Amino acid sequence: MQSEHKVIDLFCGIGGLSHGFVRSGFNVVAGVDNDSACKYGFEQNNKAQFVDGDILDITSDQLNDLYGDVKGMKILVGCAPCQPFSKLNTRGITDKQLQPLEKFAQLISDIQPDIVSMENVKGLLKNPIFEKFLENLDENGYHYSYQIVNFSDYGVPQNRFRLVLLASKHGEINLIPPTHLNKKKTVRDTIAQLEAITDGQVSEKDPLHRARSLSPLNKKRIKATPKDGGNSRSWSDDLVLECHKKNTGNSYRGTVYGRMSWDEPSPTMTTQCTGLGNGRYGHPEQDRAITLREAALFQTFPKSYKFIAPTDQITTSKLARFIGNAVPVRAGEVIAKSIEKHILELNARK
Repeated sequence: MQSEHKVIDLFCGIGGLSHGFVRSGFNVVAGVDNDSACKYGFEQNNKAQFVDGDILDITSDQLNDLYGDVKGMKILVGCAPCQPFSKLNTRGITDKQLQPLEKFAQLISDIQPDIVSMENVKGLLKNPIFEKFLENLDENGYHYSYQIVNFSDYGVPQNRFRLVLLASKHGEINLIPPTHLNKKKTVRDTIAQLEAITDGQVSEKDPLHRARSLSPLNKKRIKATPKDGGNSRSWSDDLVLECHKKNTGNSYRGTVYGRMSWDEPSPTMTTQCTGLGNGRYGHPEQDRAITLREAALFQTFPKSYKFIAPTDQITTSKLARFIGNAVPVRAGEVIAKSIEKHILELNARK
């Protein structure tokens, strides 16, 4: 039974990765994160303890206490803050920003979990800290594999390229083969059934189906953007941002203030994905940016997922942070099923 295997999720956030494991039958016992606002959502949906704390202050004894008696495998997973390694980071990476990943490696050394999974942006692959992470796995006797994955190949309805690493004390471990290479989930598959709303409107049926208000100028811009995949290159000169008229900014004209395409996966969800000017986050047809509900569906959160307590007021920026920072639930399922396959193969050899 998968429930014999206990999982702790470092940098758990609102619980997307953990929920993928829960849906795959694993026993998630705890998640660790320094964003205390995630406590309600993580615990309500995953029935696991939320440890509110900075990863740098968490000890191996604390985690071992959370694991308790483990009859099956001890599994440690996590997605360290990825912003430092993102291509959007133009400021360089500081030593302080590397500390969470270094602590992840230290906890592996101290706890010696049976299985480890790490997910991050593909830019991490080029950073020396990743080589150090691998050296730490080597020193502790792990078999491991890693690859750059577009999770749209696995049924996540967005083009989301990520570095995924799996490691095991017990033998070779690999990600399962792609499940959706020939039939990717599209924007149409994901949000076409939702009711039409305008910018600034909140659905009476679904409080998360709410769109940010647009300024008069941005309303003109979205109306001037061709439906189903159009971008700002179609605008008249008076609508173009001054910074985009310069040679240095011209390349951004096709990537921001654009609309999604109905029959393709969405662009990668971020914490800014409900803002029209932050990427290609315009609705394919309606004159607005995507809503919180649409963002959550692109992140494959079930509609039943509770992000905040019923008595809490919905704050768009806070929920966009929860949703955009999350590992898609479907991605969590793929990682969990890869680990399940590995465990079954080990058991078959006994």
